[in-house]
Amino acid sequence: MRSESVTDESLPSVCVVTHPLAAAGENATRSLLDTLSAVTSVALVTADLPADSEIRDRHELVELTQKGAGDSVVTAAVRFLLNQLRMCRVIADRDEDVILFFGATSYLLPIIAARLLGKTVLVEPRGDVPLTLRLNWEQQLPDQVAAGLAGAVRALERAGFAASHGVITYTPEMACQLDLHPESPSVYPTGARYVRTDEFRVQRPYGDRDRVVGFLGRLDEEKNIRELAAVAAELPDDVTFRFIGDGDLRAWLESELASEIERGAVELTGWVDHDDVPAQLNDLSLLVLPSQPTEGLPTTILEALACGTPVLASPVSGVPDVVRAVSYTHL
Repeated sequence: MRSESVTDESLPSVCVVTHPLAAAGENATRSLLDTLSAVTSVALVTADLPADSEIRDRHELVELTQKGAGDSVVTAAVRFLLNQLRMCRVIADRDEDVILFFGATSYLLPIIAARLLGKTVLVEPRGDVPLTLRLNWEQQLPDQVAAGLAGAVRALERAGFAASHGVITYTPEMACQLDLHPESPSVYPTGARYVRTDEFRVQRPYGDRDRVVGFLGRLDEEKNIRELAAVAAELPDDVTFRFIGDGDLRAWLESELASEIERGAVELTGWVDHDDVPAQLNDLSLLVLPSQPTEGLPTTILEALACGTPVLASPVSGVPDVVRAVSYTHL
C-alpha cells in the first residue's frame, strides 16, 4: 500500500533499494521512507522484510525474496548475485525517476542498470559494510581470506560510488572515513538521519532519573560488548548498568556477569520492541555506545539525545559530528 502523505507531483519520484533487512535496518529504512513520502511518491525494493514491519502497510513494497543474506559465505555470495539480478529486473519495470540505493552500495549490477535506463542514481552508505563483513567472516575463515573477500566487496562499493550520480553520507566525517571528499560535487555530506520526535522526546526529566548507565543495540562483537562487560563489573555500587537488546553474546554476558546480575548491579532486558525504546532511553542517565568503525551514524544516538539522554560514544564515522566532547564530573 502507498503512504497517504500529501506529495508534490513536481518532485521526482523515488525508488529506495536496500539489501535484505533485519530489524535494525528496518527501523532506519522506515524513517527514510516516511520522510521521503512527506514530499514525493516513494516505493521500496528489498528482501527479507520482517513480517510485522510497518512498511508493509505504509508504503508500496516490492519484496525480491523472503530469504536473508545467508549464514555461510557461499550462500551469502549466491544470494547477493541473485538479488542483484532480481533488482535489475524490478528497476527496469519501475517508473520512478530516482533510484536510491540505501545501504546497498556494493550492488554494482543494478546501479549500472539503473544508469543505463536513464534513472538518476544515488547511493547512501549506512556504515562501513566491507569492514563489518570482514569482522564477521574472520569468525568463519582465515584472516587473509576474510580480508581478501572484504577487499572485493570494497572494490564493488567504490565502483558503485563511481557509477552513481552522487553519494549521500550522514555527515562530513562519515564521508572522510569512506575516503570520499566532502566538498566533491558528487558527494552530499549532510544526509543526516531521521528521528520520530513525536515518540522520542523527554518523558522523564533528567533530574528524576536513577543512576542507570545503559547500552541499547545488538549484543555482538561489533558493538564491543565484551569491553562494556568489563566496565559494567567495575562501576560504583550506586550505579546500575543495563544492557538493552539481544544478540549472540547474551548467554556469554549472563555467565560473565552472573554475580553482578544477581545483586542487581547489571540488568539484561532482552529484546525490546521499537515502540518501547523511548521509555527505555528516558530511564537512562547515560547511554554508552563503544562501536567499532563499522558504524555510519547510529540512530540510537539521535534518539537518545531527543530523549534528553547524554551519550558517550566512540569517535567513529559520523559520530563526532553529532556527539561533542564534554567533561563529566559525575553522572
